[in-house]
Amino acid sequence: MEVRVAAKAGFCFGVKRAMEMALDTVLKKEGPIFSLGLLIHNPQAVEYLAKKGIKEINDLDEINEGTLIIRSHGVGPGSLHIARDKGLDIVDATCPFVRRAQVLASDLISEGYQVVVVGDRKHPEVQGIIGWTAGKAIVVENAEEAVFIDQYRKIGVVAQTTQPLENFEAVIKVISERNKEVRACNTICSATSERQQAASELARQVDAMVVVGGKNSANTRKLFSLCSKSGTPTFLVETAGELNQAWFQGVKVVGLTAGASTPDWIIEEVKSRMSEFEEMNNREEGMEEAVEVKAVRNGQVLKGMVVHVGQDEVMVDVGAKSEGVIPIRELSCC
Repeated sequence: MEVRVAAKAGFCFGVKRAMEMALDTVLKKEGPIFSLGLLIHNPQAVEYLAKKGIKEINDLDEINEGTLIIRSHGVGPGSLHIARDKGLDIVDATCPFVRRAQVLASDLISEGYQVVVVGDRKHPEVQGIIGWTAGKAIVVENAEEAVFIDQYRKIGVVAQTTQPLENFEAVIKVISERNKEVRACNTICSATSERQQAASELARQVDAMVVVGGKNSANTRKLFSLCSKSGTPTFLVETAGELNQAWFQGVKVVGLTAGASTPDWIIEEVKSRMSEFEEMNNREEGMEEAVEVKAVRNGQVLKGMVVHVGQDEVMVDVGAKSEGVIPIRELSCC
């Protein structure tokens, strides 16, 4: 079984940067270190950071001192003001692409635009962008929801950085049909679209696909959805331990991709485990061939090899699981 890894998979620039900043903070800062929410959407990576001493909090009311790391998804200005008022040492690990979306949304509001954010309204990145519009932004997840947006003098549209481009364009089309002035700001991260395209292409070339990443990761779930739509059997796992050998029965080529929050070491563990499955399947096939029993019928003429001659009998190997025994008295002399 051949394992092919997508051309683009695993940590994106923003997540890698956040991880490096977090680990650098552990080395350079004294006192307690906190992250406001999950630094990145990968349970194993978050657990690794926790072992390094970074504690996750969900509300700034939980702390009054120490260092606060802002997650890669960013936060609204309100959270930053509270952190500064508390005298916390702030390490801002907001992804630069997310920060760009925040700034654009804030500028649009200042210029009198009604801001529309295309994305998952419950996602922390989207919640942060809303904060930069003083809570005035409208969130839509797709073109179907965009139909219900009221008409405005002018509308500015930004996107959650992990949104598929086609979804963003579909929303723009609907809004443009009902509003005269629409300013579309494509804030989709190029790494997201590159990973999605690479995964889709690979899924069409293999017998099965494995997507590795946190199940609470939006971009990981999107990769799973795209690969599944190709018609190729697709499986989503967070770790190598979730792989099932039965998934790969009869599979000659399997594709492997991973979400933008998936560490390289997890990808390598999954790849290594799938290679072990291949070795196990090969051994099992060899054992099946070794113990294969040929069916023997009464009256059938067989060719065999004499392996033992006794005083009263002869043992003959005819390729079956056990030797045949022929009494000496039944042997023909001719």
